[in-house]
Amino acid sequence: MALGTATAPYELRFDAGRICLDLLSTTHPEERLDSVDVLRAWITGSGLVPADTALAHADAAWLVAFRELRGQVDRLVRGWSGSGARAYDFALARVNDVARTAPPAPCAVRGGDGELVRQLDGPPGCPALLAAVARDAVDLLTDPAARAALRQCEGDSCPIVYLDTSRGRRRRWCSSEVCGNRERVARHRRRAALTRV
Repeated sequence: MALGTATAPYELRFDAGRICLDLLSTTHPEERLDSVDVLRAWITGSGLVPADTALAHADAAWLVAFRELRGQVDRLVRGWSGSGARAYDFALARVNDVARTAPPAPCAVRGGDGELVRQLDGPPGCPALLAAVARDAVDLLTDPAARAALRQCEGDSCPIVYLDTSRGRRRRWCSSEVCGNRERVARHRRRAALTRV
């Protein structure tokens, strides 16, 4: 799902290329996971659960747990520099521990029109949803090709990390519509200012 297509007006982004990276994007340009309602919208928008899954049982503890996992995944994704080995090892142990829980169990059921649709076996628990995100992070970080495709947005002060699957691996921005457009506008203004002088 692209920017601006979330079902709620929270401007959640789902364009980083992986669920775990989409979770990291919830910190920019400000904290996005600031309520349980937004977390529910993110869980649904990310594809962790089918769109009609009831998440009424989600509470503030879920919010804390998702933010904590986000911090650990962020440390792992950005931790290639070798600094902070102790914090990196703690994050790795924590993500591995969270990944051990079984993710939500999907099943196929007949929809109203007779077509098969995906549903969950029951209401998903927080540990199961966290496990799905943690497993995605483990898959990403243990795949050399995927790791090599990790990029940080070149946009001015944009911390978003994304998976570059573009042809030629030349994608520069988290979103051409957001950071790319800002860069093009800034470049145009610089050129215009030079011609006026």
